[in-house]
Amino acid sequence: MNQKNLIVLFYLNRAKTNQKGTCPIYCRITYLKKRKQFSTGELINPTDWNSKLQKSISNTSSSQQLNAQLELIETDIKRIYLKLQLRNLDITVNDIINEYKGLCVDNEISTIMHFDHFLARRQNLIGIDIQQSTWDKLYYAFEQWKEFIKWKFGKHDLALGKLNLQCLIDFEYYLKTERRQKQITINKTIQRVRKPIREAVSAGYLEIDPFVLFKFKRVLKEVVFLSTDELALLENHSFSQTRLQLVKDLFIFCCYTGLGYYEMSNLKDEHIINGFDGNEWIQMKRQKTNKIISVPLLPKAIELINKYKSNSDCIFPKISNQKFNSYLKEISDIIGINKRISHHTGRKTFASTILLYNDVPIEIVSELLGHSSIKITQDYYGKISNKKVSQIMTILATKVNQKRR
Repeated sequence: MNQKNLIVLFYLNRAKTNQKGTCPIYCRITYLKKRKQFSTGELINPTDWNSKLQKSISNTSSSQQLNAQLELIETDIKRIYLKLQLRNLDITVNDIINEYKGLCVDNEISTIMHFDHFLARRQNLIGIDIQQSTWDKLYYAFEQWKEFIKWKFGKHDLALGKLNLQCLIDFEYYLKTERRQKQITINKTIQRVRKPIREAVSAGYLEIDPFVLFKFKRVLKEVVFLSTDELALLENHSFSQTRLQLVKDLFIFCCYTGLGYYEMSNLKDEHIINGFDGNEWIQMKRQKTNKIISVPLLPKAIELINKYKSNSDCIFPKISNQKFNSYLKEISDIIGINKRISHHTGRKTFASTILLYNDVPIEIVSELLGHSSIKITQDYYGKISNKKVSQIMTILATKVNQKRR
């Protein structure tokens, strides 16, 4: 490691010579043309000091011990300098002295160090507050942040105190140009990177959130769902192949309940309860948000539960999400649905065709889907809700015109 920028010099502070004729030895550190000094705690008679050699020239044992102590101080300072340099932080002469004195270095807390600590804490919460998949996504986002720092700054790390709004703007640019990510993916990655930064503010490592003024670029999400006619077409079609018939039935079930893949696959008898209204409901915890969802069972959903209900642990036969989506593509090709559908399309069909198009308020839709906030529901389905309003207003306009005649 290059130490040409670091200069360690010992000198006498003759202005503080005591009554015994000895004066303190000071250490001056110069780094990047900035200097700072401190007292070593050692005293010497000025006649025994050689300023050129930076040591005592006396032959006494006490002088030899003093010289050894000064060498140790210089070695420690250079070791600290190397340690701070290896962290790739923008260090100052104050940082070197503070570290030597055992004080907290102002920018010692770095982004990667803090992110690693954040990840370690979250890892302990897997299965308690978060899912493994959530932790994996955080880890992947932080790995991208590390690569960005190397790409942008040529370093392995960056001090938390050096973060500013431009860093996040540049990170977005990196993800878009170097990673070729779509805006919706970029927004998710930035959301995950911002979490430990907000925590750093709460912990007092940062005075303010450097990213607080960042504005996400809005992404208009197209919600793919089956129309009433397409849903009826699928329901009325019977497949001779058992695997296709099974996937068709499971997909229809999700169209009438809005369950995600994990909830559908793990649905058990214990999740079917008698509700306050005397009807059957599904009540279970949604894996993604850990929120309890309660969904009233419509007749079609009850029919499919009774069809597959057996003595096995789960109500429906197990099938991987990958195979499920592959078979759905085959099904849509056979019956002529010209949409790219997946298991999640069933959930969106439930929200759109079954609920919103039948005048169910969006607040209720949000509750039935188990979203963590109504804003998520509005972001996804607000356009569909507006379309329904438009249809109602068109009907209303027709009625008003008829009354005028």
